[in-house]
Amino acid sequence: QVQLVESGGGLVQAGGSLRLSCVASGRTFSGYGMGWFRQAPGKEREFVAAVTWNGVSTYYADSVKGRFTISRDNAKNTVYLQMNSLKPGDTAVYYCAAAPGYSDYVPYFEEYDYWGQGTQVIVSS
Repeated sequence: QVQLVESGGGLVQAGGSLRLSCVASGRTFSGYGMGWFRQAPGKEREFVAAVTWNGVSTYYADSVKGRFTISRDNAKNTVYLQMNSLKPGDTAVYYCAAAPGYSDYVPYFEEYDYWGQGTQVIVSS
């Protein structure tokens, strides 16, 4: 079992930056692929970014590619989402998720077993 707590959300103007953090506790953090998802009002939850257990491989949604960067620090049990050049369309609640295993590939959606409570990001125009 692993518990995830997101932080770093807030209000930012379009073109600005935010860095989200997700701190994990419980089982060994290095044994999980990690992902970020977001959900805007009235819309379904969508994939944002993912990273493998060792941080070697990453994958991004087309909508954020080139603007967002996912990374992890296993010594600190933390995964990050650096968000640059933010747009009003990025406004959403951002969720951290964990998928057990030591896969060489980022997890499929069905493999995420643990989710955080989310942190709100609002981008004003």
